[in-house]
Amino acid sequence: MWFVFTAAPYAAGLVFFLFIYFLVLPYVEYIRDPKGLRKYPNLSPFSGFSAIPFMILASRGFRSMELVDLHKKNPVIRTGPNQLSYGDVRAIKDIYGHNTKCTKDSSYVVTAGTHYNLADVVDKPDHARKRKVLSSAYALKNLETWEYKVTDKVERMFKHFDKVCTAPASEDVASGKVAPAKEDLTLDFRAWTNFFTLDAIADIGLSEKLGFLDNGSDMCIAERKDGSTYETSLRDALYPTARKQSYIVWDYAWYPVLNKLVNVIPFFGRMQTSADNWENIMWRRGSERLRRYEAGEKLEDFFQALMEDKNGNPNNLEFGEVVAECNIMMNAGSVTTAIAIANVLYQLLRNPEKLAKLREELDAILDEDEIVADYDKVKHLPYLRACLDESLRIFPPTSHGLPRETPPEGTNILGEWVAGNTSVSMSALVAHRDEGVFPNADQYIPERWLGEEGKALQPYLVAFSAGARSCIGRNISYLEQTKAIASIVHRYDFALPYPGWELKREETMNLILGDMPVKIWRRNMGTTEA
Repeated sequence: MWFVFTAAPYAAGLVFFLFIYFLVLPYVEYIRDPKGLRKYPNLSPFSGFSAIPFMILASRGFRSMELVDLHKKNPVIRTGPNQLSYGDVRAIKDIYGHNTKCTKDSSYVVTAGTHYNLADVVDKPDHARKRKVLSSAYALKNLETWEYKVTDKVERMFKHFDKVCTAPASEDVASGKVAPAKEDLTLDFRAWTNFFTLDAIADIGLSEKLGFLDNGSDMCIAERKDGSTYETSLRDALYPTARKQSYIVWDYAWYPVLNKLVNVIPFFGRMQTSADNWENIMWRRGSERLRRYEAGEKLEDFFQALMEDKNGNPNNLEFGEVVAECNIMMNAGSVTTAIAIANVLYQLLRNPEKLAKLREELDAILDEDEIVADYDKVKHLPYLRACLDESLRIFPPTSHGLPRETPPEGTNILGEWVAGNTSVSMSALVAHRDEGVFPNADQYIPERWLGEEGKALQPYLVAFSAGARSCIGRNISYLEQTKAIASIVHRYDFALPYPGWELKREETMNLILGDMPVKIWRRNMGTTEA
C-alpha cells in the first residue's frame, strides 16, 4: 500500500510532464509560428505541431498518391511542424536544382550508419569528395566495360524463362481479354527481375557471382563482425529495413529513440532483425572483396574504383566507408532497377498497342535469333526509351519526396521566401502527375516523350532526382533496363493473370511491388504481329 500511494504522484507527474512536452509546448510553438509556416494548409489539423499525422499517412502504404490528390487543391502543404510538401513542378529547380542552396535534411543523418555513403552524406564538401572518387566508377565509358556482365545475367535469366515457357496462348489470352489457365502462370516476373538486378550489380560492383539467377533463390551468406557466418534471404533482409524507416522516421528528433522502442512490438522487431541481416550481408560482401583486393586481384569494378584512382593511387578510405558505399550500391542499384523493369513490362501488357509498336521498332534492328540485344543497337531507339521513361514517370521506383533543408538564412521557393532550416520536398509521383505538364497523367503514353516536345519534358522527369544530388547510377540503370526490356520483348510473349489484373504497390522509401505472376511463351518470330 505504501508503494501504491508513493508511486501515484510520480505517475501523475509523469503524465503531466508528457502532456506538457508533447502537446502543450508544440502547440504553443505552432501558435508562436517563428518561421511563418502557419500560413500553409495543414495535412491534418494536428500537422502544425506533430509528425504523427504523416506517420499515419505513411502507414497506409501509398502516401505519395494521397499527396497527389491533396496537391490538386494546394501547391504547398504543411505535412509536419517543420516540413513542407510541394506540388508545383516549378519547385523542382528551387529544391533540387544545381544552383539550389538547399541541402539534404537531417532525416539522412538519423538513418545513416556508422559511415555516410554518397546517398546520405549531408555535408557538401564531403559529398563533393565522395562524388569525385565515385564518378570514375559510374562514368559512361565504363558501360562498355560492364555490358558483358549484364549480357551474361540476361542470358542466365533467359535459361529459366525458357524452362518455364508454356504453349503459345490463344489470341484472346494474348490480348488480355481472357485469363490464362492458373497452371500456366509459371513465372513470377517481379522476383526474377530482382534476381537479375542483384546478380548484375554484385558482378558490376564487386565482381561477385551471387548465383541467384542460376539457383532461382536469393539465399546468400551473411557474416557477423566476429567472423561467424550464416545463410539468409537477401530480399527478406533488404526490404523490411526501408519499410520500418518509412513508418517512423518523420519525427527526426525522436527517430533514434523510436527506432529502438518499437522493437518490442514483434512487427517492428522482425524488421530490425532483417536490418541486422542486411548489415551482415554487406559486411560479408565487402570483406570477401577486400580479401581478393589484398591478394592482388585487379578487377574492373566499383570496388576497385573505391580503393584506387584511375592512376592506381590509393584513395585511403576507411573500410567502414567502403562498406557503406557498397551498401548503397547493392541497395539502390538493385531495388529501383528491378522495380523499373517489372513496371515497364506490366505497362506494356496493359497497353497491347504500345507493346506492338515497341516490337515493330525492335524487330526492325534485331535478328530473329538474337538472344540478348547489343546495347549499341538499342540505346538510341526513341520508342524504347520513351517506354522506359513513361514507366518511370507514371510509377517512379523512388516515389516519395526526398527531403531537403533550406539554408540557415532561408531561401525562395516558387517565388516565396521560406525560413531557414525548414524541411522541404516534392514527391516524384506528385511531380509526374501534374496535369499541366503531363496531360492524362494517369495514362501510359510513351509518345509524349518523342521529338522536341519530349525533350522539353525531361526537366520534369525526376525519377532519379535532379541537380548535383541526382542518382549517380542512372547510366547503369538505363543500361540494364534497356538491354533487359529490349531482349525480353523481342524473345517472349506474356499474359497477366486475368483481365484488369493490377500490380500491388507499397510505398516504403521506394515504391515496392508485389508478386507478378505471368504466363510466358516464346514468340513465333515468323508471324507478323498486328
